Amino acid sequence: MNSSNNYVFIMAGGVGSRFWPKSRNSFPKQFIDILGVGKSLLQITYSRFRKLCPVDNIYIVTNEMYRNLVQTQLAEINEDNILCEPSRNNTAPCIAYAAFKLASKNPQANMVVAPSDHFILYEDIFLNKIAQALNAASEHEVLVTLGITPTRPDTGYGYINFDQMVQQSIYKVKRFTEKPSLDKAVEFIAEGNYVWNAGIFVWNVSTILKAFRKYTPDIAGLFEKGQNIYNTSKEQAFIDRYYPETPNISIDYAIMEKADNVYTIPADFGWSDLGTWASLFEVVANDNNSNALSNSTLLLEDTENCIIHLPTEKLAVIRGLKDYIVVEDNNVLLIYPKDKEQEIKKVTEKLKTNGHSCYL
Repeated sequence: MNSSNNYVFIMAGGVGSRFWPKSRNSFPKQFIDILGVGKSLLQITYSRFRKLCPVDNIYIVTNEMYRNLVQTQLAEINEDNILCEPSRNNTAPCIAYAAFKLASKNPQANMVVAPSDHFILYEDIFLNKIAQALNAASEHEVLVTLGITPTRPDTGYGYINFDQMVQQSIYKVKRFTEKPSLDKAVEFIAEGNYVWNAGIFVWNVSTILKAFRKYTPDIAGLFEKGQNIYNTSKEQAFIDRYYPETPNISIDYAIMEKADNVYTIPADFGWSDLGTWASLFEVVANDNNSNALSNSTLLLEDTENCIIHLPTEKLAVIRGLKDYIVVEDNNVLLIYPKDKEQEIKKVTEKLKTNGHSCYL
């Protein structure tokens, strides 16, 4: 496998509404130093993939409104390597755009598609699994997804049911199941042939384009109109004109759940999708009372299992609080039960409906 044929597309266009109020429309979580390590999640993800392929082969797929944020945080990236969507139409259209653009540049290319905002503790294991997937994708007509070995019956993730092993650590996928009930999740863990869907994909560009043409001809047909425009000065104008016409659909629904050449590589590399405040709670250091704290000054009494994320200049005095999320950012203070955190996204939707977008 020629490593110069390997390309990475980092998805960085989301809003991260379940991390509200820290994650805002104008400055979503992928651009925040949410882990307190001096780098944003996007910067950490970019640094991780620099070990895999040349810098020129790394692309950021984002929304037009975040172009300047990407350029500021990734100063070395070529401006042509920032793909800007004019509208949010989910992952299938943005991956199709990336694939058609890449095929125009290098028809032999292998693609890695990965989110910008995930936590990965064991990067060496992760990169080894990606390299294994790239080898498989370069040699066979396969769509590979990394599957996370589940550690608990979590109902917030999609699950992948895999079948027989076709070669070392690569398994045929039988079906996808979106966010099951707790009873089902317990069954899946007990069966032992399920992994979490991390949304990390690897394939050859010709393989994914063939899948788009077969399973979503409407999306393929639209992007094929730009065959002679990609990687030219006319590309952005073409995307601005036609991209908003694409359906709002995820790559899972559009292709992965329909295709018969989907495979998974189960892995355990200390992964979290950092989708919610509770997921952050699991990966950052806690105090003696299992509180996950920001760098602000805190006086805590009889307070346990809380997530407290406040401005550094803020003093907070808290007594008698258990299992709560306490987050202050700019013009919003959130105090919310941890076990109800999936409802935070609904709160943001309600604010938008009621005309309070200034808080989003």
